Amino acid sequence: MVLNLVCGLLQLAVWVIIGWIVLSYVVSFGRLGWDHPVRRLYDALSRAIEPIMRPIRSVVPPLRIGGAALDLSPIILILGISLLTRLICS
Repeated sequence: MVLNLVCGLLQLAVWVIIGWIVLSYVVSFGRLGWDHPVRRLYDALSRAIEPIMRPIRSVVPPLRIGGAALDLSPIILILGISLLTRLICS
Protein backbone atom coordinates (compact mmCIF):
# COMPACT_ATOMS: atom_id res chain seq x y z
CA MET A 1 0.00 0.00 0.00
CA VAL A 2 2.79 2.45 0.85
CA LEU A 3 4.65 1.38 -2.27
CA ASN A 4 1.61 2.16 -4.43
CA LEU A 5 1.39 5.60 -2.82
CA VAL A 6 5.08 6.31 -3.51
CA CYS A 7 4.72 5.13 -7.12
CA GLY A 8 1.67 7.34 -7.60
CA LEU A 9 3.44 10.36 -6.13
CA LEU A 10 6.44 9.82 -8.42
CA GLN A 11 4.16 9.69 -11.47
CA LEU A 12 2.34 12.79 -10.25
CA ALA A 13 5.70 14.58 -9.88
CA VAL A 14 6.53 13.88 -13.53
CA TRP A 15 3.19 15.32 -14.67
CA VAL A 16 3.61 18.37 -12.44
CA ILE A 17 7.05 19.03 -13.97
CA ILE A 18 5.62 18.68 -17.50
CA GLY A 19 2.83 21.10 -16.59
CA TRP A 20 5.40 23.51 -15.15
CA ILE A 21 7.37 23.38 -18.42
CA VAL A 22 4.25 24.15 -20.47
CA LEU A 23 3.27 26.97 -18.12
CA SER A 24 6.76 28.45 -18.38
CA TYR A 25 6.23 28.86 -22.13
CA VAL A 26 2.78 30.35 -21.62
CA VAL A 27 4.16 32.83 -19.10
CA SER A 28 7.22 33.65 -21.23
CA PHE A 29 5.40 34.18 -24.52
CA GLY A 30 2.05 35.36 -23.22
CA ARG A 31 1.27 38.82 -21.98
CA LEU A 32 0.04 37.84 -18.57
CA GLY A 33 -0.23 40.29 -15.73
CA TRP A 34 1.37 39.57 -12.37
CA ASP A 35 -2.02 38.77 -10.86
CA HIS A 36 -3.18 36.44 -13.65
CA PRO A 37 -4.21 32.98 -12.32
CA VAL A 38 -1.90 31.16 -14.75
CA ARG A 39 1.00 33.30 -13.61
CA ARG A 40 0.19 32.61 -9.95
CA LEU A 41 0.01 28.85 -10.62
CA TYR A 42 3.36 28.98 -12.42
CA ASP A 43 4.92 30.91 -9.54
CA ALA A 44 3.60 28.41 -6.98
CA LEU A 45 4.95 25.47 -8.97
CA SER A 46 8.27 27.28 -9.42
CA ARG A 47 8.65 27.70 -5.67
CA ALA A 48 8.20 23.94 -5.28
CA ILE A 49 10.31 22.80 -8.24
CA GLU A 50 13.19 25.30 -8.32
CA PRO A 51 14.94 24.00 -5.15
CA ILE A 52 15.06 20.56 -6.79
CA MET A 53 16.33 21.97 -10.09
CA ARG A 54 19.07 24.15 -8.58
CA PRO A 55 21.57 21.32 -7.87
CA ILE A 56 21.03 19.88 -11.35
CA ARG A 57 21.58 23.29 -12.94
CA SER A 58 24.82 23.72 -11.01
CA VAL A 59 26.16 20.53 -12.63
CA VAL A 60 24.54 20.79 -16.09
CA PRO A 61 24.57 24.32 -17.53
CA PRO A 62 21.98 25.40 -20.12
CA LEU A 63 22.67 24.26 -23.68
CA ARG A 64 23.48 27.29 -25.85
CA ILE A 65 21.64 27.30 -29.17
CA GLY A 66 22.44 30.43 -31.11
CA GLY A 67 21.31 33.34 -28.97
CA ALA A 68 19.09 31.21 -26.74
CA ALA A 69 19.72 28.72 -23.96
CA LEU A 70 17.91 25.43 -23.43
CA ASP A 71 17.57 24.35 -19.82
CA LEU A 72 18.05 20.59 -19.66
CA SER A 73 17.44 20.25 -15.91
CA PRO A 74 13.70 19.40 -16.18
CA ILE A 75 14.49 16.63 -18.67
CA ILE A 76 17.21 15.25 -16.42
CA LEU A 77 14.89 15.39 -13.41
CA ILE A 78 12.11 13.58 -15.31
CA LEU A 79 14.59 10.91 -16.44
CA GLY A 80 15.80 10.50 -12.85
CA ILE A 81 12.27 10.17 -11.50
CA SER A 82 11.43 7.68 -14.27
CA LEU A 83 14.47 5.58 -13.41
CA LEU A 84 13.57 5.69 -9.73
CA THR A 85 10.00 4.69 -10.57
CA ARG A 86 11.21 1.70 -12.60
CA LEU A 87 13.51 0.59 -9.79
CA ILE A 88 10.96 0.95 -7.01
CA CYS A 89 7.66 0.13 -8.70
CA SER A 90 8.62 -2.80 -10.92
